[in-house]
Amino acid sequence: MTTQSSQHSALFTLTAGYRLLLASGSPRRRQFLSEWGLPFELARPDGAEPLPEPGESPDTYTRRAATAKAHAVAANLLGASATGATQLHSKAIILAADTVVAVDGDILGKPNDPRHALSMLQRLTGRGHEVISAVCLLLPSPVGNASMDAAECPMDTEELVFSDVSRVFFHPWPEDVLRAYVNTGEPHDKAGAYAIQGHGAFLVDKIEGSWSTVVGLPVTQLAHLLLNRGFMQPSTSHT
Repeated sequence: MTTQSSQHSALFTLTAGYRLLLASGSPRRRQFLSEWGLPFELARPDGAEPLPEPGESPDTYTRRAATAKAHAVAANLLGASATGATQLHSKAIILAADTVVAVDGDILGKPNDPRHALSMLQRLTGRGHEVISAVCLLLPSPVGNASMDAAECPMDTEELVFSDVSRVFFHPWPEDVLRAYVNTGEPHDKAGAYAIQGHGAFLVDKIEGSWSTVVGLPVTQLAHLLLNRGFMQPSTSHT
């Protein structure tokens, strides 16, 4: 695992004694945490992401995928040393997230190749679609009162799972414009074949909902939960 920290003044601080593990390889999710000033460790989950099950809704799938990532990291921690269980309970907050693009109830994952990316963008252009980002938190012994539905997990950890949905509307771009975007290479590892925080920003006419949810992390809900549960607090180092 690699420890990340911010070079800027901290907005929030972790409660003493806790460590934050980000179960994600997403640069933007790392950036969100860095902008908050929170130190965190990268702990990318092993194995392939689960595939959607027949008839599974996009929201249900996104929650399940985020949960699978969090538990994969927890399993790695427990297998790392004989004292892993104690470390997990007393110190580690595991944060995992997953984001999908959905249109007409269909989940659009990452494209297989440029042609697939173009076909996804052609399906999205000139209309609205949903972007769902889900978060799974595996928490040490609870602090304060729960603000969201919680379920007890093995080894006395607590699992909190939530999701947020934003609606994104594309301008009706012609094929040559979409093809030029595909040729930038940006869509190849992006759900729905675009990145609103990158070159793909021009594709979007408007958003109904949270921009951070579209990027990949519903930061308002996450901040509220961590603050309300006592795992972090506003920084007072400069007041």
